[in-house]
Amino acid sequence: MTIAHHPTLETLAAFAAGTLDDARALVVATHVSLCSHCRGDVRAFEHVGGVLLDRTPPAAMRDDALERALAAIGTVAPPVHDRAPSLTIGDKSLPAPLAGHPLGPWRWIGRGVQWRSVGVSPVDDTRVLMLKAAPGTRLPHHRHNGIEWTCVLEGAFRHDLGRYGPGDFDEADESVEHKPVIEDGDTCVCLVALQGGIALQSWLGRLIQPLVRI
Repeated sequence: MTIAHHPTLETLAAFAAGTLDDARALVVATHVSLCSHCRGDVRAFEHVGGVLLDRTPPAAMRDDALERALAAIGTVAPPVHDRAPSLTIGDKSLPAPLAGHPLGPWRWIGRGVQWRSVGVSPVDDTRVLMLKAAPGTRLPHHRHNGIEWTCVLEGAFRHDLGRYGPGDFDEADESVEHKPVIEDGDTCVCLVALQGGIALQSWLGRLIQPLVRI
């Protein structure tokens, strides 16, 4: 597997520091699990963070700090999984970071394109889903109302910024408009963190968007 597209260093630093929300962190973790280069960067950021922490002078704790921590733990509800997650796409295993995240059923959103939900804690209207598109599919021209972070799990697509194959990471925001085209050959499956939905640019896309709920 040759991976050509990676998260920015700022994104990897935030991931290493644990400051990304669950949705973004899951997509980055999936890429990192597939990319030895980014695993090295994350280890380096974690090392730097550890050194800085070691050099930070200790601060005095409040007298009731332990009681407050225990009380907070008691208020956290355990995660609810309606069913065991499916960890395969067809006969292929999914990356390890997806273990424990419940997956919804595949739903059609258009000719050759399906999506399924991935269970994470939603923050700032950011959610995670999988998209599956048949070879040769041309996805609608669209722009973003927020971020769209994508990790390709299998297959490949192209748009104006290049080709994205297995393991590649695409980091888009409100400034990006594109029209991805799925390559011939394999079905393309992607893990996507999506904030605020997408804005389809054609009149037909705007008409059907309320029906597909993406």
